[in-house]
Amino acid sequence: MTTRLAHGIASGVSFLFAILLVIPASAQSPADKEQLRRGEYIFHAADCYSCHTDTEHHGPELAGGAPIKTPVGTFYPPNITPDARFGIGGWSDADFIRALREGVSPDGHNFYPVFPYGSFTKMSDRDILDLKAYIFSLPAVSAPSHPHELPFYLRWRLLVSGWKILNFVEGPLKPDPTKDPKWNRGRYLAEALAHCSECHSPRTITMGIDRSAAYSGNPSGPDGKTIPNITPDDSGIGSWSESDVAYALKTGATPDGDVLGSFMGDVIEHGTRYLTDDDRAAIAHYIKSVPPIHRVLRTAD
Repeated sequence: MTTRLAHGIASGVSFLFAILLVIPASAQSPADKEQLRRGEYIFHAADCYSCHTDTEHHGPELAGGAPIKTPVGTFYPPNITPDARFGIGGWSDADFIRALREGVSPDGHNFYPVFPYGSFTKMSDRDILDLKAYIFSLPAVSAPSHPHELPFYLRWRLLVSGWKILNFVEGPLKPDPTKDPKWNRGRYLAEALAHCSECHSPRTITMGIDRSAAYSGNPSGPDGKTIPNITPDDSGIGSWSESDVAYALKTGATPDGDVLGSFMGDVIEHGTRYLTDDDRAAIAHYIKSVPPIHRVLRTAD
């Protein structure tokens, strides 16, 4: 009897093992699919594609972006595909959270703040991990990242620690209880995910965001482009309604019948057009609430 029972158990285990072998590796539980859905949404909201993909030369997705020229040197967004050798495939959840929350790599060195962790630090842990799950579901690309082209003195990443003391405040972002949910959602999207102030604000002498002039434009933006004032001043978008802002984030069309320039066009193409109408409306609600600053800058190309 004992022998028959043991034989039956062994046969059952073998049968279950055989079933597992034929289940596709891509099969996912509803919870996994839901996390990937959320992660994809965060991926678009944060516009990861535009920075880490060389679209101009039809490069593989997330395998490394086009060079970003700045006043302190040229930076090359790295390969962030789940390739274990050249990408971030070897990163744990804790590594990924630390990178976005603290701006520190798995081996302990500081990332240069051209990687906008000053904004991403404000993300929730859940959004960070959902983003990681989605990125790790994408194809791995075995291609090395291009090294940055910087003056010799900026190659000492210890200097970034000093930059952090002056310019970096670790998150996450806490809701303002005096504001309504729409404003708080818009603030989170604009400040943490879409990192609007990173481009649309001038920089201090230490290359940190000038918070006193946030969203008033940047005459020396990425690649030397002038990034426009988007505060609700007449020199910015004071004449735009919230609906105008939300519609521009969806289509790239401005209230006067023009279209936004190529820089913002990429942000819309790979980012904000994928957001829900409610989230675009929340961003518009928040942007129209920031202090108006009179600052005339030419529109970016």
